[in-house]
Parts: sequence; structure tokens; C-alpha cells
Amino acid sequence: MTSNFGFLGCLQYLPERHRLNSSEFNETSGEEELPIPAFVNRVPAKVLPPGVFDKLSYATLVKIGERLKDAKGILVNSFPEVEPYAAEHFSRGRDYPHVYPVGPVLNLTGRTNPGLASAQYENMMKWLDEQPDSSVLFLCFGSMGVFSEPQIKQIAHALELVGFRFIWAIRTNIAGDGDPHEPLPEGFVERTKGRGIVCSWAPQVDILAHKATGGFVSHCGWNSIQESLWYGVPIATWPMYAEQQLNAFNMVKELGLAVEIRLDYVADGDRVTLEIVSADEIATAVRSLMDGDNLVRKKVQEISAVARKAVGDGGSSVVATGDFISDVLGDHF
Repeated sequence: MTSNFGFLGCLQYLPERHRLNSSEFNETSGEEELPIPAFVNRVPAKVLPPGVFDKLSYATLVKIGERLKDAKGILVNSFPEVEPYAAEHFSRGRDYPHVYPVGPVLNLTGRTNPGLASAQYENMMKWLDEQPDSSVLFLCFGSMGVFSEPQIKQIAHALELVGFRFIWAIRTNIAGDGDPHEPLPEGFVERTKGRGIVCSWAPQVDILAHKATGGFVSHCGWNSIQESLWYGVPIATWPMYAEQQLNAFNMVKELGLAVEIRLDYVADGDRVTLEIVSADEIATAVRSLMDGDNLVRKKVQEISAVARKAVGDGGSSVVATGDFISDVLGDHF
């Protein structure tokens, strides 16, 4: 699995829930709190993957959960130190396949994109080089993260309220070929000139790796979360689609490794949060995120060191990978 222990816990739970209630979740289920065994806290239904609210997708997720029980083993892209309770839950066995925590599995070589010319990339990195350490806020919402124009204006207003330096990747459509400046408030670019960059695509790994980056407003895709943890950059959660709501809940409520903007925001097909998140709400979260004394920042920096140990000699990921290879070669399945 490319996902984490938390999402695996959700897939383990769904068939059990289905035996008691065979219908998909609906809008009235949103405030229901679920006793998912892999989580310390009860999990609000509203942070489950949006697919559980669709009949066909729900049936598919239940079927995947059922089939996983028949697997000989399951690899997850996580490590026990970042999700200790869930890792312990799956280590107990309990008539479930052996779970191998082989993460963090990351591509840290940086990414190229034809939408960002080499000169633009160089200018962006040069600008970062000129900023103080941990002073830049990075906002990026994945390849499918598209906001309405009113929401973009609220984010822009929040950036003006807080006054932090920033890099903001704006997608105006799924294709990513729109003008990122078009939906911005009039005069925003001029008012933030010198302290902010707006673009349609950003080299996420390179930005997170840079010492000037101090915070990440993210859609909470698991790869993005792991990249942020690896580089010790704290996240403010703004999930959009797939299992990102559950990831956000996991990071904020279970692990204390992120600051909450929203946990249940959805922009996934027909399911779209209509409420506009206000500039004041965004600004409050961002100020907390960028606070150098924030406990979340300290915990994320500790996890950064642990993540590197996990993939080093004798680390948990290396040991789990070795166990998996031994089990395959020894036909222990």
C-alpha cells in the first residue's frame, strides 16, 4: 500500500461495520464517531474517505478491506515511530496478515514539470536563498487541488493579514494550465511583491528541503505529509480528496503533528464543501503554524530525525524490508 497504517485501519474496519450496517454512509452519518481499532480516538465519519458516502465506491472499499484479510502480507508506506498506536495494533496479528512498515518510501530527487521553465525555477530557488530560515510559508494542494475563486480570495486575504513570506501554487483547473493570477484580488500581487511568489506549479520537494521554508499548508496527501516530516516542516491541514481527510485527522488528533485548518473539507467529484473557509480562520492557523515555539514544530523536527533512522542501518524500515524479503525467499507465507 502507498498509504499509511491509519488508512489500512480504516479498510480493516469497513467490512466489520458493513456486517452490522450494509448501507453506505450518508450525510446524517457525518457526526457519527466510529470505534476504529487502529485509532486511539473515535473517528468522525465525516473524515473518512469521501468514497464511503457513494454506494458504488463504498462497496468497492468494503471489498478491498475484505480481500486484504486474504493477503499473505501487506506493505505500508509508514514506520512505527510515526504511528505507534496503529503499528502496535497491527503487530498483534489477530487473524490478520503480517504488516511490513517499509516507509518512509520517498522520491527526494526533486521533480520537473514542463509548466515551470528552468529560469522560473532558478528564480524561485534564488528567492528562497535570500529569505531567513523558517520564514516562508508554502501553500500547495496537489495535482487535483482546485479552489473556487471566492475561496482563493479568502486565502489571499489571509496571507495579507499574517504578513509572512510565501510561495503559493494555485491551480485554477485540473489540467493546471490556467493563469494562477486571474482569480486573485485586485492589487494582491503588487501589495505582496517581494515577499511572495504565486505560480501554477511548484517544485515541492525542493521547497520543503530548503532551510527558508517554515510551514506547509497542504492537502494532506500521504506522500506530501511524509516529505514534510522528512524535512521537519510542520503542516497545516486542508484535505481535499481520497483519504486526505483521514490523514488530516490522524496528523492533528492522533499524532499531534499538524495544525488544523480543516479536517473534513472535501473537493472530490460531486462532494464539495460549499462553506468558504474565512481569511480569519486561515490566518489564525497559519500564525500558529509559523510560531517558532509551537509544540507541533518541535515534534515534527523530532520525527524528521526518527524517519532518517528508520531507513538507516538497523532502522525499522530496513528491518521490515529484510523480514519481507526473508519471508518471500523462505516461502514463509
